[in-house]
Amino acid sequence: MNEDINIHSWPCSYYLDTNKQWVSGRLSLTPVAIKFTADKTGELLVNFHLSSISEIKKESSNLIFSSLTILEKNTKHWFSSLQPSRNVVFNILEHFWREQLLSSQGAAGAEAAALQTTKGKELTGLLTGSQKRLEDTAKVLHYQGKQFDNIMRGLNKIEGDMDVADRLLTELESSSWWPFSSKLWKAPLEAKPKETATVSDSKNQEGIIIRIPVIITHRTDSNVKPGKLTLFTSGLEISDCNAQVIHRFESKDVDDIKVHTPYEISVRQRFIGKPDTSYRLLSAKMPEAIPVLEMQFSKKIQFLEDALGFVGARKSPQVDLGTSIWQAATGLLGGVVQPSLPAGGREGTDNDQVQLQKHEKVSQEEVKELKQILQKLKSLALETEAELERQDEALDSITTSVDRATLNIDKQNRRMKKLT
Repeated sequence: MNEDINIHSWPCSYYLDTNKQWVSGRLSLTPVAIKFTADKTGELLVNFHLSSISEIKKESSNLIFSSLTILEKNTKHWFSSLQPSRNVVFNILEHFWREQLLSSQGAAGAEAAALQTTKGKELTGLLTGSQKRLEDTAKVLHYQGKQFDNIMRGLNKIEGDMDVADRLLTELESSSWWPFSSKLWKAPLEAKPKETATVSDSKNQEGIIIRIPVIITHRTDSNVKPGKLTLFTSGLEISDCNAQVIHRFESKDVDDIKVHTPYEISVRQRFIGKPDTSYRLLSAKMPEAIPVLEMQFSKKIQFLEDALGFVGARKSPQVDLGTSIWQAATGLLGGVVQPSLPAGGREGTDNDQVQLQKHEKVSQEEVKELKQILQKLKSLALETEAELERQDEALDSITTSVDRATLNIDKQNRRMKKLT
């Protein structure tokens, strides 16, 4: 991920303590830093890391003007005349600051990462990302399998109703007496409780794929508040900090999703004759949610210009997923288990190659972690393969049942037309 990407910027004024005056310019936020650039000179007056911030507060300068202060180490930075409002800038900066402190890139995470070798850390991160992506895919696939099962139950219900309709039509066609007796209509009435039970059993069976904190913008740029985005297998839900649902989009309700940057998306549902329902969501955790959205809404998601680099950076390691990951894992694990040269190896090995082997060795703890991840990946892959085979069989059965139901419906329609 490019750390210099501009997540957001706001026009404002910065108090330059050396000259004792306010300087107009733009306050910019990147994934890891805050910057301020003067308008007149173009000079970068402020540039510090998010992790170095001790406090972000709303204060007043000269007891009148609303300002935003950022305490960085022992230096207090004053920002005023913030547009569109001070609250908007405060909510966004505080969100990214807190997520930066909670992320593994903080001080504790940095100390833990320093104990790992470069190759081991790189491979562990790569396999962990692959595992999470495969787990998300398995959740969506599992929900899809449930939908197929519901379709099969519905088709079986249709076939049962067609049998009842066939019996009724046979009585109407062959009997000369009054056909509408209670005996003939008993079977359809008994089928209603079963249908209700099926719907209630299958309702709310979905699971949560991912939930992330977000900054929600609705309609205007000044209407900004923190909340959460929850991705389900059947759609997505936007809620506030008190877990109150603001809006829920079912999969069929979403008309388009635009990825403005790796950290900001917009979700829209179109209407005819009234305003569209649209929400803009900004989050430091959005790169984790975008792959799930891309998988669920592949035909509705659109990556804008600022997000195209994120797509290339994310997809490039996936191209050689079947070769590079597993080959690297095998090579690294083999280098740790058998660090010495084989007995039948050539004596003319260069010293540079020996130095390279020593440099690329990983620790025993990393080997154990890598083996566990590889085992989980193998288990997930086998389960996914079995579920895909089951769904292929279900699709064949659904196709056959639909064809049979279509023929039966056409046949019953022709018979009813003859009676009218």
